[in-house]
Amino acid sequence: MTEDMNQVEVNNYEVGDKVNAKVTKVEEKQVIVDVENSKTDGIIPISELSSLHVEKATDAISEGDELELEVIKVEEEALILSKRKVDALKAWDDLEKKFETQEVFEAEIKDVVKGGLVVDLGVRGFVPASLVEDYFVEDFADYKGKTLTFKIVELDKEKNRLILSHRAVVQDEKEKKKGEVLDSIQAGQVIEGTVQRITDFGAFVDIGGVDGLVHISQLSHEHVEKASDVVKEGDKLKVKVLSVDRDNERISLSVKETLPGPWSNIAERAPKGSEQDGIVKRLVSFGAFVEIFPGVEGLVHISQISHKHIGTPHEVLQEGEAVKVKVLDVNEQEQRLSLSIKELQEQQANEQSNYELPEESNGFQLGDMIGEQLKKFK
Repeated sequence: MTEDMNQVEVNNYEVGDKVNAKVTKVEEKQVIVDVENSKTDGIIPISELSSLHVEKATDAISEGDELELEVIKVEEEALILSKRKVDALKAWDDLEKKFETQEVFEAEIKDVVKGGLVVDLGVRGFVPASLVEDYFVEDFADYKGKTLTFKIVELDKEKNRLILSHRAVVQDEKEKKKGEVLDSIQAGQVIEGTVQRITDFGAFVDIGGVDGLVHISQLSHEHVEKASDVVKEGDKLKVKVLSVDRDNERISLSVKETLPGPWSNIAERAPKGSEQDGIVKRLVSFGAFVEIFPGVEGLVHISQISHKHIGTPHEVLQEGEAVKVKVLDVNEQEQRLSLSIKELQEQQANEQSNYELPEESNGFQLGDMIGEQLKKFK
């Protein structure tokens, strides 16, 4: 009677059955387990421990671990079991939910292979190199052992295909941050940014998750031929927000408007009565506009150009000509400068008239020269 009861309690398992077991021994290439309600021990080959390649069984399992396993073969002396199949079955259900909801989750990089990265999610997940980051990565060696956030971008249970993307998570975070910045930023704000890219027409500056354009005309008060002449990638800049187009996600920025204006402290830099070097920028009927500092032009009225009477400034000046001028008046508030070329000419003439010849030349007379010449005809 007792013997019959014992026989009832001991099950004879078949392929596909699920069993509970406890690890009793871990060998290099297999694991021995004590299967609940079984007359024979169970063996888990190393290939059935994980969806990933395992070098040594001790890397994946330890003595005393309690496991749920699937029978994959029934032998006379042992049950051949799989942990991988049970893990995969549970994993696919969870992964399908994650795929449907586009859930973001963390996973450790288990291996670096040709073409990308591998993670263990109960099934083998593959991250193609192009889906790791939103920028080019030369070498992925340092990624092994790292924990990254992922989204599932492709799932096919029948083909055992699971494709993950960290890049998608990064791009979503950037888009979210960009939206927050666009909602919070206002025209007139002065903020700090980092130069990301330089083009022929200006520089794109990152101002906290979104790029704004500093047009080449807004880089400096001076004329700029190439943006790369004044800024380079990585430069930290203070910029002023000129406008925000939220619909098209465009932000216009200015470096120029954060800098002191060209007329700032002009009364100190070009005080009344001082002599300045300048370039004739424009000729008009009533005079000439001369630039003495970048962005600072003053007027030489036609009456202050020359001592002789002239009908138009074009008679004695040309655009682009270098001239010396004297500051007659300066008005920083109204950004006006009155200049004179004539007064410097007068000053130079006075200086020349006061010049004395050396003593040894003082006795030299024109009459002496004529007298010497007349003697030749006698």
